[in-house]
Amino acid sequence: MSQPLSQQVTALLSAWRGGDAKAQDRLFDLVYKDLHRIAARYMGGERQDHTLQATALVNEAYLRLVDIERIRWEDRGHFFAVAARVMRHILVDKARARHYQKRGSGAATISLDEALLVTKQHGPDLVALDEALSALASVDERKSQVVELRFFGGLNTEEVAAVLGVSTDTVLRDWKMAKVWLLREITKSAL
Repeated sequence: MSQPLSQQVTALLSAWRGGDAKAQDRLFDLVYKDLHRIAARYMGGERQDHTLQATALVNEAYLRLVDIERIRWEDRGHFFAVAARVMRHILVDKARARHYQKRGSGAATISLDEALLVTKQHGPDLVALDEALSALASVDERKSQVVELRFFGGLNTEEVAAVLGVSTDTVLRDWKMAKVWLLREITKSAL
């Protein structure tokens, strides 16, 4: 009987960290579909004329991930948390490069309401959400991580709890509080 997927990923991360280049290739073969699913979720909320495709986002994230040498990969959850953060930064960088500022400059105006976070969809103003999430991180890093892992990383409550080393009740509480905080910040910044 083969190892569960999470154990396979953790073993490959350990081998990669140990310098095994083949483990890196096997790892990305194993997690590609999950990375593509995360990327597709990101891209599903982008504006219609967005030129970056999910496959290109995964490829760019892969190039950035293999270039990160200082990370001591812990397990599958840690890998996907970092991958989600990398994808988020790629999209925010692209949005900034296209002059989509949170207060206008030709950007489509959006209103972020609770449904935006609950349904895990996002509108064209990813920069505003990124800035609000960064502000939340300065106030409460864990709540920011919960949002990043759930909203951007597509992890469920149990996976987030495992990554952060907290209970599922804590994740649910943090998720609820973070949604309210982000809604308030984005609404305030749109005024």
